[in-house]
Amino acid sequence: MKILAIDSGNTRIKWGCREAGEWTRVGALGHDEGGGLAAALAAAFPSGAAPERIVIANVAGGGAARLIEAACAPLSRNAPPISFIWAQSMPAQCGVVNRYEEAAKLGVDRWAALIGARQRQSGACLVVCAGTATTVDMLSANGEFRGGVILPGVALMKQSLAGNTAQLPLTEGVYADEPRNTADAIETGVLHAQAGAIERMHARLLRSEGGGAVMCLLSGGAAARVAAGLAIPHRLADHLVLDGLAAIAEAA
Repeated sequence: MKILAIDSGNTRIKWGCREAGEWTRVGALGHDEGGGLAAALAAAFPSGAAPERIVIANVAGGGAARLIEAACAPLSRNAPPISFIWAQSMPAQCGVVNRYEEAAKLGVDRWAALIGARQRQSGACLVVCAGTATTVDMLSANGEFRGGVILPGVALMKQSLAGNTAQLPLTEGVYADEPRNTADAIETGVLHAQAGAIERMHARLLRSEGGGAVMCLLSGGAAARVAAGLAIPHRLADHLVLDGLAAIAEAA
């Protein structure tokens, strides 16, 4: 089955073409570059090679939804009808049980990431998406989403300091064990804050699982920077939301 998965997040639109269980092409562009999505998809799916299913997770509102619909419309020309799936957070799906107080109110990108993590990791895992916001979600060994936290992402934390203080600039620093300039102090402090939240949630999931191994899967634009400071078992997991969307499309 040929699938087009689209993850419309707060800052960027990520997309991927999947066939025979493999990503054959992936891309990303900012919402301000949204006009380029149609061209990117046309290049990925030349005439006669349209996907059978298009699955979309959108947390960016109605304008983004209309842009995506317009970009996908040409793919249906001279091709069999395409099945469109607008992903929604469900009480249970693809081996994951949603324990949010109101299942439908869980962000659909978080839901897709949990499903994507379940495809990669059979045991308990912490699912981290380090993007505009950082989400840290607990997934038990039996596939239950047990809850999670949301905090400002790396860039937002730095912007909040620059925007609300007189002496802390928005500059690029580097992580340092003992920061000795302001830029490095900000960078190191922000990464400590991210790592601290992740490690505390990891400890909680460990306790709730009664010990044993708990892997941390990280995706998102800042994943590598955040992962470098973690003192828990972890690995980078590119395309986690897209993986989950593909699983949803395959099960539809």
